[in-house]
Formats: sequence, structure tokens, C-alpha cells
Amino acid sequence: MNLSNTIASSGPKLTRRALAGAGSLLIATPQMVRGAGDEKLKAAVVGFGGRGRQAVVDLLTGDPRAEIHYVGDVFEDQLENNLRWLQDANRHPRIQGQIKITPENRFMGFSAFEKVMASDCDLVILATPPGYRPQHFEAAIKANKHVFCEKPFGTDPVGVRRFMEAAKESERKKLTVVSGAQRRFQKEYVETIDQIQQHKLGDIRALYAYWVSTPVIQQPKGRNPKWGDMTWQHRNWYSFVWLGGDQIVEQHLHNIDVCNWAMGNQHPVKVTATGGAVWRPRDEVHGNIYDHIAADFEYANGVRMSSYCRQFPKGLATKVAEQIVCANGVSNGRDLGTRDSVNPYVAEHIALTKSIRGTGPYVNHAMVVAESTMTCIMARESAYSGQEITWEQMMVSTLDLQPKAFGYEEKMQAPPLPVPGVYQFK
Repeated sequence: MNLSNTIASSGPKLTRRALAGAGSLLIATPQMVRGAGDEKLKAAVVGFGGRGRQAVVDLLTGDPRAEIHYVGDVFEDQLENNLRWLQDANRHPRIQGQIKITPENRFMGFSAFEKVMASDCDLVILATPPGYRPQHFEAAIKANKHVFCEKPFGTDPVGVRRFMEAAKESERKKLTVVSGAQRRFQKEYVETIDQIQQHKLGDIRALYAYWVSTPVIQQPKGRNPKWGDMTWQHRNWYSFVWLGGDQIVEQHLHNIDVCNWAMGNQHPVKVTATGGAVWRPRDEVHGNIYDHIAADFEYANGVRMSSYCRQFPKGLATKVAEQIVCANGVSNGRDLGTRDSVNPYVAEHIALTKSIRGTGPYVNHAMVVAESTMTCIMARESAYSGQEITWEQMMVSTLDLQPKAFGYEEKMQAPPLPVPGVYQFK
């Protein structure tokens, strides 16, 4: 007998809150809340910057029964500025009734995420810089929260393996985990990848992934002299490997994830990559990341993926795309599907809340996107070191980029730009 049907049909209707009181496993199982589809979902966000605030808008737009109750961020000014942006009725008129953030539910500081996880929220949006993702995701799963998790899922092998362990636990608990890899919810991609996986174009022979675009410079005017080292690096997080992961991890993951997805959610087994910084100046604004990386991946079945990402100034060539070469045709990952009017950034949140309530398919992309994250880090480490790197090496690597102490005035220097032959992968 289907237990969810038994719950829904035996005696008085059980609400989500009643089910929560029955034990942590019950609240974590989407099937348990079938029949309570109109129940409101209380959401929280950790990392209330530009991506975090937009993810809140996308959630509230996609589900009128979702409400945002809690916010957490390291910086008070960022939290308050983005809260005012969110509460601007002229900018976001349709969602104002869903914003329920009271002063006592605004948490600041490096421990803000712990206060969010201790709240009664049903789901949490994780949108801090990627370096924090493993720690925050682990805390969310321990607290039995459903999760919308921005990509990537970490910046180093130790962190991503920590994420993977929490991913296994999220699957065991049947928690919903939706990633910020929105192509997985874009109808064109979903239908095309399905056709490719059904071999409608024959076996995959090769894959190509591109993110050729312009630089991300968050603090072009430089450092505020009032900012300590750690504050500065957070304010300029994209430029520092420990926080952002470099372009191939932070942005190019989108394209590489599509290729892994097309391969049946398989990851490459090895990579040889090259890269450097030919345009990016050697100063603290531009940090210690490369401005181009090219990688040659190989999957277990011998299929190869060529990946290329680059950030040069505006006005030069750009290309953000995938190409899947099959025995009987070539696809761009979208051309075998139909376009949908729903914004994919909203579609992923619709899938999220339907999975939580049990009114749609169960979704948990924690492990597959964690593997795509590790794929990207593997290529970065190959480019930095000049060595071929294997998946087995990544799964035992001791590389841990995270600081041992956190504080606004914490002293820390960014490592130098990696030089192949000097930089050592460990």
C-alpha cells in the first residue's frame, strides 16, 4: 500500500506541520505531504547578494504559496540594501504579500547560516560565494531542510567530497535538492537531452563546451581602506580561487554539466588542460584566477569533451554554447526540444516546490551537479599544475582552500597566480 495515500486518506487531513512533528524523516519525504498541496512553504536564504535576492524573486514568482521568512548574510549593509530592493513594490509588485521578513529574522555575520538552519523554514536557498557551499549544504541536510543550491558546489576537492557525503544523506532522507544549473529545467534542453540519451542521433562521438565571455570585476575601484583582508576578499570574491573557484568552476560549469548530463550523468575519468592570465592584470582587484582555460576530457568509454572558457574585454569574440556530436547528427543541446514561455530560472523553483509537496516528480540533483563541480575543479587543477589529472586523484586529493579562521579583520593573503611546473596539485 502506498503510505502517502494512507496518510492522505485516513482520518483528519494531516498538515505539513503535523507531519513535521512526527519525526525528522517525515518532513524530509516529499511523498508524505501529498494531499497538503496548498500548504504554504516557509523559505530562507543564506547569502543575500545579487544571486540570492533574484533566487528569492524566482521562487516567489514560481509558487504563490511560498513565502520568504528568513535571511542571512555576512554583511549587514548587503542584507539591508538587497532587502529594500526585494521590498520595492514598483519593481516586484506581485510578490510583496509573500515577503514575511521581520527584523528579528535577519541574521548577520559568519554564523548567520546556523541561525537560519535552526529556524522553522521548510527550504533554504544557498547563494553565498561557492567556497561556503559544502559547509552550508551539510548544515541544511542535517537540519532536514529542502535546498535550492546555487552552483558550483564547492571550490576544492575536500569541500566537494564533503558535499557529496551530504548529498548521499539528502537522498536517504528524500530531501529535495535543486541546483542553480537551470538548463536542467529548460524545456528545450530537457527534451533534447532525452532524445540524445534515447540514441535518436546515435551514439555520442564527441562533445564541445564553451563559455567565452567578458570579465567579472566586482570592485573595479579597488579596496576600501576600511576593509580587512577577509572582508575585501568577500567583497571581491569572484577574483579569489578559494571563494569563487575560477571561471571554469563558477560559470563554465553550466556547459560542462550539460555535457555530463548528455553522457547519462557520467563524469570524465581524466583531463589535460592549459590556461593562464594574458589579459588579467596582476593586482589584488583581479586576484589569483586565470582568464582562459582549455581542457581535453576523456570519459570511461573513450568519448572526449573539449572545453574552452575565456574572459577578455568587451568587444571581442563571445560564445556560450554546447555541441554534442553523435553518429547520425550534431546537436546544440536544445534543437530537438520545444521552447517554453517559462523562464528556466523560475522553472527550477516550480520543480523545487512541486517536488517538496509531492505534486510533481521528486528532484535531487545534489550528486550529479557535485560531480560536474568536481569535473570543473579537475580541469582547473590540470591547467594550474600542467599535469594530467584523473578522477581517482581528485577523490583522494588533500587540496583544501578554506581558511582555518573567519573574521572581518582576519589577516590573509591571496596565493600568487598559479604557474605550471611551480604549482603542485596535492
